[in-house]
Amino acid sequence: MFGLDITIVAIFALAALSTAGLAYGLLFSRIETERKTENRVRRVQAAETDQGKAKASRDRLQELSKRRKSVQDSLKDLEKKQQEQTKRVAATLKAKLVQAGLSITISQFYMISAAFGLFVFLLVLLAGSGLIVSLGAAFIGSAGLPRWIVGFLVKRRLNKFLEEFPNSLDVMTRSIKSGLPLTDALRLIASEGQEPVRTEFRRLVEAQQVGLNVPEACARMFTNIPLQEVNFFAIVIAIQSQAGGNLSEALGNLSRVLRERRKMKAKVNALSMEAKASAAIIGALPFIVAFLVYLTSPDYIMILFQDSRGHLILGVSGVWMSIGILVMRNMINFDI
Repeated sequence: MFGLDITIVAIFALAALSTAGLAYGLLFSRIETERKTENRVRRVQAAETDQGKAKASRDRLQELSKRRKSVQDSLKDLEKKQQEQTKRVAATLKAKLVQAGLSITISQFYMISAAFGLFVFLLVLLAGSGLIVSLGAAFIGSAGLPRWIVGFLVKRRLNKFLEEFPNSLDVMTRSIKSGLPLTDALRLIASEGQEPVRTEFRRLVEAQQVGLNVPEACARMFTNIPLQEVNFFAIVIAIQSQAGGNLSEALGNLSRVLRERRKMKAKVNALSMEAKASAAIIGALPFIVAFLVYLTSPDYIMILFQDSRGHLILGVSGVWMSIGILVMRNMINFDI
């Protein structure tokens, strides 16, 4: 009985296996066709998805390229306008007086220069010098020395502005992050900032009150403070007004860049200090040697000043020394 049951089970198993094999043989082509169809549909869907992604990527690239081109065009326009404006006002005496922070007019400056030149003329003339020497000293005192003083004041004021400007940008960044608009942040610097940043931002706010927008007022500030850092600030404001973006982040990055530029300038000055000292010693050495020779043997060196050939030698030596000093100056001065 047990053996019979095993035979029956084996027969049923073989029959089921044969039926399954027959069914698979009959349905194989249909199953394979459906499988290929599913694979083809899946590939078509994947291709459509890839095409959609590629199209979206192309659209994003086109949008980025358009925005980049717009920003580049804006930068070129701003640079061209600022170059034209700088050429127009950089060499004028009125611009120099404004940059120096002086509240005098051009006519007052000329009157002060003439009075100082007359004072120098009388002082040198009373000291016993000749008329030609007195006139030369008067020319230097009226035309040279006042302009040199104005240039010195301009340089000192620009350095002071450059020292305080990053701190003002940090204040603006925190103000904008706290929710204040840009105009209120500018007014805050104009009222609470340090000199000379406060004066320039006050002029910027006054320019807005007379009808200029913020980018135009910032570009106008470059006329009074001809620094690349101010130019960067005007470009950031102009780009933000045209293309949008996170202004606080842009101003924060600008402040960090300005501080890094200042550190780099200080590092370059420190590294070039030895070269500057060497250039100063080399430039002063001929005059020191001539003075020492004059103290020890005046008759030996006075022939250079009394003979025409000595005059020629002094002239040629002066030209070559000037060329050497200019070469050394260009070698140790770097623009950052």
